[in-house]
Amino acid sequence: MTEQGVALRKALVAATAKTILEHAEELTALDQAIGDGDHGINMKRGFEAVVADLDALAPKPWPDFLKGVGMTLVMKVGGASGPLFGTFFMTLGKELPIGPTADDVIRALRAAIVAVQARGKAEPGHKTLLDVLVPVVEQLEAGNRNLDGMVQKAHEASEATKPLKAIRGRASFLGDRSIGHMDPGARSSALMIAAVADVLKEVA
Repeated sequence: MTEQGVALRKALVAATAKTILEHAEELTALDQAIGDGDHGINMKRGFEAVVADLDALAPKPWPDFLKGVGMTLVMKVGGASGPLFGTFFMTLGKELPIGPTADDVIRALRAAIVAVQARGKAEPGHKTLLDVLVPVVEQLEAGNRNLDGMVQKAHEASEATKPLKAIRGRASFLGDRSIGHMDPGARSSALMIAAVADVLKEVA
């Protein structure tokens, strides 16, 4: 355990929670259009719980820290998003070594996406968080590791969910009426990616 690692983990959680809390109403409004209307509220509750546990979580090595974040999200977020985001973080923790390299992180991100696909029985194009996560990781795998480029790709990908017809989740019940609305899970994923990138740019 290093103090630098603890500080970085705290900063990542603080930044991610801050952006989710600031955009909670927007995320809820997006979900009211095509879902249960509780995505922003649920995500806010989940990250408030992670922040509340941060002093206990941050000193843990990356694998245990990420698994702890994932378990908290599963327990606190609820709905469809809790299991999906929780699975993502828990798989990251399972796949990462204690001292991860950039290549380790990219490999773990791909494994986490595969786990989310299996959990949600979804694929890219189904109007879910995968429509942001997959293109961002593909860009990283292709060797483009520029943080600003990663954020731009995430926001472009979330915008690109608007013309899609929902295939999975509550939004799929709307059929063609889901077209024209941004997916709230994709939007929250893009927001979290941007928050993480901002922190990493400060320590780079």
